[in-house]
Amino acid sequence: EVQLQASGGGLVQTGGSLRLSCAALGLSFDDYAIGWFRQAPGKEREGISCISSSDGSGPRTTYYEDSVKGRFTISGDNAKNTVYLQMSRLEPEDTAVYYCAADRREGVGLSLTRYDYDYWGQGTLVTVSS
Repeated sequence: EVQLQASGGGLVQTGGSLRLSCAALGLSFDDYAIGWFRQAPGKEREGISCISSSDGSGPRTTYYEDSVKGRFTISGDNAKNTVYLQMSRLEPEDTAVYYCAADRREGVGLSLTRYDYDYWGQGTLVTVSS
């Protein structure tokens, strides 16, 4: 059984930082692209960042939506089978439930389309106070 466990959310003031973790059971992050999504109250779930699977030839490819580019950093730890999302300079607009998800497609580019993802974590709440 595949499980993704997102954690690390919490309450932080504007300008603060948090690091989210996405740990996997039942799959290897070497074989899956991992995306981070978020859903604010009353809004659609949106993709914000993703990291490619590992082919062993070099660093993984990453992608960021404009709203988080320069503030958020996605990274992977193969030994821990965990992907992180380091969030800095947080703003009230970043308040949302954050989800990680795994995309098993091969030979395609990175995607932040939610329907391309096969497995989802349960979400972790990030609240940024003004």
